[in-house]
Formats: sequence, structure tokens, C-alpha cells
Amino acid sequence: MAQFICNLVEKTPALVNAAVTYSKPQLATFWYYAKVELIPPTPAEIPRAIQSLKEIVNSAQTGSFKQLTVKEAVLNGLVATEVLMWFYVGEIISKRGIIGYDV
Repeated sequence: MAQFICNLVEKTPALVNAAVTYSKPQLATFWYYAKVELIPPTPAEIPRAIQSLKEIVNSAQTGSFKQLTVKEAVLNGLVATEVLMWFYVGEIISKRGIIGYDV
């Protein structure tokens, strides 16, 4: 057991250095995209979002969504699924478990 601990202590700095070396490029890429994608909307973007929502409602009322191409319909379905998964993951995090609420 003592030999195992000695080996672990000797190899720890090398393992940490390898982990840091490996993770630096991935973290740089993450921060590059996080600065762009994870910022809250600016006041200039809010009217565009409201207009987009009005267009979606108008499309649902007039039935023009039936004229979408298959590719556009699939992409819209994927976006809707992504938003739904955000909701589900948020619920799981808030419940602190996958199975129902503790009543």
C-alpha cells in the first residue's frame, strides 16, 4: 500500500501537467464560443425577437408553415426539441434527481 501511495505521489505532477496540456486548446475554443453565444440579448435584439415571434404566430394562424421544405421543417423540429430538453434538464437540476418531486 505504501508503495502504491509513493508511486501515486511521484506520478501526480506528470498527470496534472498532461491534463493541463490537453485541456488548454479545448478551453480556449470553449471560451471563444462562450463569449459570443452565451451573452444575454442586447436591447437592439429584443425588437427582432418580438418580430420573429409575431411571424411564427402569423405562420401558425395562416397555415403558411405547410409550405416549408423538409429541411426547414426538420431544423425547426430540432430547435424545438433542444428548447424542450433545456426545460427537462432544468427540471432535473431543480429537483436534484430524475424521478419525481419529494412530496
